[in-house]
Amino acid sequence: MTELTRIPAPDGVAPAAAYTHVVMGTGRFVAISGQLALDEDGKLVGEGDPAAQARQVFENLRRCLAATGATFDDVVKLTFFVTDMAYMPAIRAARAEHIREDRLPAASAVQVAALVRPEFLMEIEAYAVLPE
Repeated sequence: MTELTRIPAPDGVAPAAAYTHVVMGTGRFVAISGQLALDEDGKLVGEGDPAAQARQVFENLRRCLAATGATFDDVVKLTFFVTDMAYMPAIRAARAEHIREDRLPAASAVQVAALVRPEFLMEIEAYAVLPE
């Protein structure tokens, strides 16, 4: 695992409650495309259920990270695209199943008008850094 430094509250910046403001490290950069709530056969998981969709999205992220030799400990940034900010508690709960509170990455949450198909409630992308 690469050594990552987390700076939750840089001087002059209000502390973050559910993410880390700055994460830095050296190594190989990994970008994981936005993941949707699709199972391995490409079928939607959790139609209309943000908690079920969030769990599937994080499982897909885990699998993508594993394909590179990474884990959630290597993630430096998550971006959440949601069709309704009301889904954020479900996303945070799914994230908590994979990422310890003291290892939170930097994060952004963006409400969007739509995703690629109307049944998708969220899409989450990740950036990670692995050792050289």
